[in-house]
Amino acid sequence: MIKSIQIRAAIVLAVCLVALVYLAPTLISDLPDQWKKYLPAEKIRLGLDLQGGTHLVLEVNAAKAVESTLERISNDLRENLMDKKIRFRNIERTKNNTITLELPDTPSRVAFDKMLKDYYPDLDVASSEIKDGRETILLKMKDKRAEELKKLAVEQSLETIRNRIDQFGVTEPDIIPEGNDRMVIQLPGIKDSARAKNLIGKTALLEFKLVDEEHGMDEALKGHVPEGSVITYGSIMDRETGRRTNVPYLLKSKTLLTGSSLESAQVKISDRFGEPHVALKFNAQGAKDFDRITGENVKKRLAIVLDGTVHSAPVIQEKISGGDAQITGSFTMEEARDLAIVLRAGALPAPVQILEERTVGPSLGQDSIDQGILATMIGSLLVVLFMAIYYKLSGLVADTALVINVILILGTLAAFKATLTLPGIAGTLLTVGMAVDANVLIFERVREELRLGKTARAAIDAGYGKAFITIIDTHVTTIVAALFLFSFGTGPVKGFAVTLTIGLLASLFTAVFVTRIVFDYFVWNRKIQKLSI
Repeated sequence: MIKSIQIRAAIVLAVCLVALVYLAPTLISDLPDQWKKYLPAEKIRLGLDLQGGTHLVLEVNAAKAVESTLERISNDLRENLMDKKIRFRNIERTKNNTITLELPDTPSRVAFDKMLKDYYPDLDVASSEIKDGRETILLKMKDKRAEELKKLAVEQSLETIRNRIDQFGVTEPDIIPEGNDRMVIQLPGIKDSARAKNLIGKTALLEFKLVDEEHGMDEALKGHVPEGSVITYGSIMDRETGRRTNVPYLLKSKTLLTGSSLESAQVKISDRFGEPHVALKFNAQGAKDFDRITGENVKKRLAIVLDGTVHSAPVIQEKISGGDAQITGSFTMEEARDLAIVLRAGALPAPVQILEERTVGPSLGQDSIDQGILATMIGSLLVVLFMAIYYKLSGLVADTALVINVILILGTLAAFKATLTLPGIAGTLLTVGMAVDANVLIFERVREELRLGKTARAAIDAGYGKAFITIIDTHVTTIVAALFLFSFGTGPVKGFAVTLTIGLLASLFTAVFVTRIVFDYFVWNRKIQKLSI
């Protein structure tokens, strides 16, 4: 029995040492370099409510994804009609998410119907009207497909924003879907909310378009924009004054290449002016397309358009092979870095709107920490005093197990890089009560056995044996409830569930295993005949 006690004591000591090793960086601010090199050096991560940060509620404009898809279909439809030599007039996407076009005769309508059936199964003919021998057809997207696109837009937006935030370097962000088209984003430690909003909300639609050099800009600005062209603005910065001036560009409407073909985007420094720019690398297909586009348009200007703004429009001097390009535009290093992040993460399929914004300052977070710690200390102190007064020396044994319990909770949070939140502190305090409750059950059972006239050794064996099933039952049912909270709850509820689950497992270990070692030591090794309980 003595050997068994020694083995169990060694296990408890080893577990506590491991917990303290993971907890040391949180408790000691200045650890030696050797520690940081070979042992865990990360502190317990604090949530938004404890260390401050940014809280955003976003709404995805999923209807825009349907509009964008219809715009692409409209352009593709125009090209297919021209390729198949089907006569048509005035094809365009209207504001109410439909496509209209005119067909001059019956053969054109027959050919169009066949093409629609073969290539555009998501479109339906909503209506048609014949006037003066010409037929005007109204096309609309099928309702089921439109709903699928909206749902997909929200899911893609969520994943894209998650990728951007991961590359931004935020520790333990919370990105939670809410309803059909909203998401809640919490960024602990981020105080620059303007930069965070710009990074998250930028659509990042990258397009390459030819500059329309066949028509005059003056006439276009007067309202005479040529068919197949569009006016898009960019900005030029004066290097001496630092002022930016808006400059109009007349671009071809057709997009030759998009950011979906990108493989990587990196910030580099220009050799000429020492300014940062974003170097682009296309994937295999994108490189082939870029090679073809530049080869077919030598001596023409190719505009690089990001979210409807022209960043540069250089002249193509020769065919560019290898799939490399760059975006210049008098960026600061921070602007270039953020632009590279959003390009690598990909474009949002639909614009997002910030509905709610809150910034939690570090002072408020520190107040929450101080109040939470104070509440935990007061609650724990009252429990410790009660156990010591009511159960005497046995109560002190339970108090020692309680201290070990808290160490194990915090050490586990640090080891698994979990985030401690204010609800998490509440979960820790609840665990303290649960741990004491387990000891109360055991001690009351032991008291009953002693009143029946049993020896100290027999009373302890019976007390732990009879209380064990009840303790397991209460802890397991609470853990199941915590798992449901974690599965279906939001950020604060999950924080509560995590610490509660860890605390309950630690409570089982300390209340049943640790305290039993102490009692066994005194009964078997010290041969005591009377318990202070």
